[in-house]
Amino acid sequence: MRALELNGVSVYYGAVRGVEDVDLYVDEGEIVALLGANGAGKSTLLKAISGIIHPRHGSIAFFGDNFGKLSAHRRVIQGLVHVPEGRRIFTTLTIGENLELGAYGTQRNRTERARRLNEVLGLFPLLQQHFQRLAGTLSGGEQQVLAIGRAMMSNPRVLMIDEPSLGLDPQKVDIVYDMLEEVAKLGTTVLLVEQNVSLALEIASRAYVLQQGSVVLSGPSASLVDDSRLSDAYLGKSADDHD
Repeated sequence: MRALELNGVSVYYGAVRGVEDVDLYVDEGEIVALLGANGAGKSTLLKAISGIIHPRHGSIAFFGDNFGKLSAHRRVIQGLVHVPEGRRIFTTLTIGENLELGAYGTQRNRTERARRLNEVLGLFPLLQQHFQRLAGTLSGGEQQVLAIGRAMMSNPRVLMIDEPSLGLDPQKVDIVYDMLEEVAKLGTTVLLVEQNVSLALEIASRAYVLQQGSVVLSGPSASLVDDSRLSDAYLGKSADDHD
C-alpha cells in the first residue's frame, strides 16, 4: 500500500522557491532516502509533509487520505512523525520524561502509554539503561537514539528523519542506522534525509535526489550508486554541463 504520495508539491518562502513540482511516493514498509546538497530543499519538503509549512501547490496523501491543510499535530495523531535535524530533545528533562512527551496526544490513557513505553525501551535498550539520566548529559549519538525513541512513542506509521548521522562519529552512526533498520523491520515506513549518500543508499530500497528544489534523479538504490548524475547533483551540475 502507498503510505505517502506527493503530487506536484511546491513550497515558497515569499518569492523564494523552496521546492518546485515534486512528485514522490513511499510504499508501506519501505525505507526511502531523500538526497541532495545543502539547500536543495530536503528539509523544506519534510516540513511540508509534516505540516509545519504548507505547500503553495500540490497534494500530499497519507495512506490514501489527502492531508490538505491538516495541522501538524493532527498529522502526528494520524501516524506521521518527523524527527528534525539537530534532534531537538529537552536537555533539562530525563530520558524517561522525553519519552513520555513523545506519547502526548497519541496514547489515550496511562495504560496505553505504559505499554508503549515498554515496547520502545525493549527496542532501544540504551534508553532503558539510562532511563533517569538527564538528556543533556548524553553524547550526540545517544541523543539521536533518544530522538528516534521519542518519535516511536507515538507508534508512527511513517517516520521521517532528517540528517540522523550529522555530527556523529562512525561507531555511533552505525548504531543509529542499525536502529532505523530495526524500526523498518517492525513495520514502520521510513523517509530518510541524509548527507551521507553511501550510507543512505545502503539501507534504502529507493532514493530521490533533489537539486535546487526539484527532483532530478530517482530510482532503486542499487541503480544510483554509480550514477554520475548523483554526484553532479551535489556539485551543482546540470545535464547541460555534459553537452
